[in-house]
Amino acid sequence: MNESAGGPGRTALDTLAELLDEAFAGASEHSLLANLRGLDDADWVALLPGAGRSIADIVEHVAWAKWMYTDYAFGPATLRGDVPPLVPEGGARSRPPAELLDWLTEGHRRWAAAVRALAGDAELDRERLTNWGERLPTRDLIRIQLGHDIYHAGEINHIRALLKHSDRWPYD
Repeated sequence: MNESAGGPGRTALDTLAELLDEAFAGASEHSLLANLRGLDDADWVALLPGAGRSIADIVEHVAWAKWMYTDYAFGPATLRGDVPPLVPEGGARSRPPAELLDWLTEGHRRWAAAVRALAGDAELDRERLTNWGERLPTRDLIRIQLGHDIYHAGEINHIRALLKHSDRWPYD
């Protein structure tokens, strides 16, 4: 029988939920939140030469995805990606850092809670709606969100290193 601390038939689901939390806020320097620590206000909105996105813009995008995926896969599919609350009010590209972190964290909390609320591993094969209209197995949606946090954590890490003039290996 496939059992874990979360109950019968939840081993894969509990593992994926743990990995989601690690990618988002784990102790490792690879987590999304770890790569946002130590940024000053100027770092959040700085644009490197030739860049079109700031760290704030990237975090806005990651948060947006968490809210959209949760609403479409587990909710009423009523959010629209081109109007508030998913787009900052007043035409801003992104929210101020403190507000943005709160919005990001709440988006992750909602996403992770929806994943944890699934009845068991069999739910991983159930197809769910995406915000672009396609239906995908739940495991694919979880994999996409997991990779999304890790991908953008690395992107933020690199921008931060360039801004702080520390873009080199520790052994160089």
